[in-house]
Amino acid sequence: MPEAIEIQLKKGVLELCVLALLSRQDSYAYDIASRLSDSIGMGEGTIYPLMRRLQNDGLVATYLVESSSGPSRKYYRLTEAGKLSFSTQTAAWKSFCGAVESILGGVE
Repeated sequence: MPEAIEIQLKKGVLELCVLALLSRQDSYAYDIASRLSDSIGMGEGTIYPLMRRLQNDGLVATYLVESSSGPSRKYYRLTEAGKLSFSTQTAAWKSFCGAVESILGGVE
């Protein structure tokens, strides 16, 4: 896949992936970045601006957790608005994927 297309596809689904990870458990940005890097190859530099935007949009809230190995970590959790956004985005994603699969299914 050409790199530019792959990057645009990843950027388009990044917020949904972050919301999905946070729907399972609260986490801190570095852990989220590591999981996304392992799964879809997104770099750490893209996560921090996204986390700030999600917080500004009211989709996530933060709290500090003491760490035995250094400074406190800022954890993120979904707000009620974040849970609703995740549900809405998941439904839209599934519908979109189904439509694309339907089109691709007819392509030889």
